[in-house]
Amino acid sequence: MASVLDKWLWHHEYWLPPGITWNDLESSEHALYPRPRDLVIAIPYSVVFIILRFLYERWIAVPLSKHMGVKEKIRRKVLPKPALEKVYTTKSTCPKEHDLLALAKQCGISIHEVKVWFRNRRNQDRPSITQRFCEASWRFAFYLLAFIHGLCVLLDKPWFWNQRECWKGYPRQVLLPSQYWYYMIELAFYWSLLLRISLDVKRKDFKEQIIHHVATIFLIGFSYCANYIRVGTIIMLVHDASDYIMECAKMFNYAGWRRACDGLFVVFALVFIITRLVIFPVVVMYTTLYDSMEIFQPFFGYYFFNLLLMVLQALHIFWAYLILRMAVKFVFAGKVEKDERSDVDESDGTEEDGRMESKSMSSPNHNGVLNKITNGMKSKSNERNRLPKAR
Repeated sequence: MASVLDKWLWHHEYWLPPGITWNDLESSEHALYPRPRDLVIAIPYSVVFIILRFLYERWIAVPLSKHMGVKEKIRRKVLPKPALEKVYTTKSTCPKEHDLLALAKQCGISIHEVKVWFRNRRNQDRPSITQRFCEASWRFAFYLLAFIHGLCVLLDKPWFWNQRECWKGYPRQVLLPSQYWYYMIELAFYWSLLLRISLDVKRKDFKEQIIHHVATIFLIGFSYCANYIRVGTIIMLVHDASDYIMECAKMFNYAGWRRACDGLFVVFALVFIITRLVIFPVVVMYTTLYDSMEIFQPFFGYYFFNLLLMVLQALHIFWAYLILRMAVKFVFAGKVEKDERSDVDESDGTEEDGRMESKSMSSPNHNGVLNKITNGMKSKSNERNRLPKAR
């Protein structure tokens, strides 16, 4: 099995430039180089992250949400309807019109009551505001600490200021302990996000999130094996620069702190556009596409690594589109309406009935009747008021 992996998966021609083999990157007492088997340790570390997240949300995030004034929405309880529950759990959470008619006849209720039942049932499965706050708080804590750690790792390195230094002596570049732990922590965190994505708050970009996590894991893993450590740490720092601001803005949004949320949204939008749409393509992708070619000839890893960077950049453009949509609403409405990716609660039946009733009362067909009734009531009251004076 090991010989098959060495021949097909870990073959040096896939991961290293021409003329370089794994024997050239053997670690010694004086020099430590990245090894593919080091990535296995990220899996148990991801389980540690999941446990830490559970403890953090229970003992820190939940009390913090109460302290910041997070208020839950009142959700109407769903009456037990076995026939409707069976359809909801097995067939569809949002049945079509002909299915609603059949269910209404089966249960002996109106179609509107069936719609209200399914609407309230969907709201029950949606995560609470406290759960969303806890998730945002956990990500904020990690991204902030990761960004600070990345700055400590990179600020004193020459390749942080001059990206040509990323390829000086490549691939025989010694792996520093700070770089090793930076990689393992980031890789374990994204593994934990991927393992828990089905339990986290689902948003409109659910598929894009899965693609992002998978692409990030492949990117981190491949850059580690191919010893793209220097440019890889820069990529991780660029991504962490705006993520913690976004999660902090979400926390303020869930807590109802509108001004703080709006201000942080502006800061996040600026930092995101600068880092993801300017620095990432102009600095990072340029040095991986062109500066690296001054040191070695293109090989499979070169094309694969840059392909993953292009996938990330496509996701950046997609998210930038959502952010700009929110920015337009902010400019014209004066506040951030909501996260374009969020899955918000649906209004219950009573609110919809109230809106329908208010619309019907304000419609032209009913204005005449309502005016006559109100005018008649006013005239009668006026007559009653005048009677004592006439007597």
